[in-house]
Amino acid sequence: MDAVDDVPALVLMRLGEGCPALTPDCGRSLAEAAAVCLEDHGHRSRARLVVIGEHEASFSIVWPVVTDQMRRCYNDLDEATENGACGIAILLIRELVGFTVVERSRKGTGFDYGLGPEEGHRVQNQARLEVSGIRVGSSTDIKARVKQKLQQTQQSDALLLPAYVVVVEFSRPIAEVAKR
Repeated sequence: MDAVDDVPALVLMRLGEGCPALTPDCGRSLAEAAAVCLEDHGHRSRARLVVIGEHEASFSIVWPVVTDQMRRCYNDLDEATENGACGIAILLIRELVGFTVVERSRKGTGFDYGLGPEEGHRVQNQARLEVSGIRVGSSTDIKARVKQKLQQTQQSDALLLPAYVVVVEFSRPIAEVAKR
């Protein structure tokens, strides 16, 4: 992990390295979406991300230069918010828990990604990850979304796997991590 100003760096373009359930192209797309959302709120690369909840931490988010072409590509800010939140959540779970995404979940399962260890030859779900993004929201909005997403993961409790929820709010930026 890199450090910027004595704070660990969350380098969005590392998503472009891929992982078992994330192609390099998809990873770069998630990174670009997050960068557009952050800059849409006036943040610049190396902005501070505060993590609250199950894990408390601070990261310096590093992202590529946002171009006009990227702004046009991610002009649907609702979609960009969800994709950008996924990118940040994937990196946060990697840093905080040591898991990576090993499978993209299907709609209706109650979670977005299956998680597993970074290393190893067997790709097997060992936890669930549900992600949500908020462009602008209060602490109350974030807590309400976390509660909603924790309830949503109950539909896959038969898997007997822990569930992580990450809600990313871009205007501050802040991320709340919860586990059940």
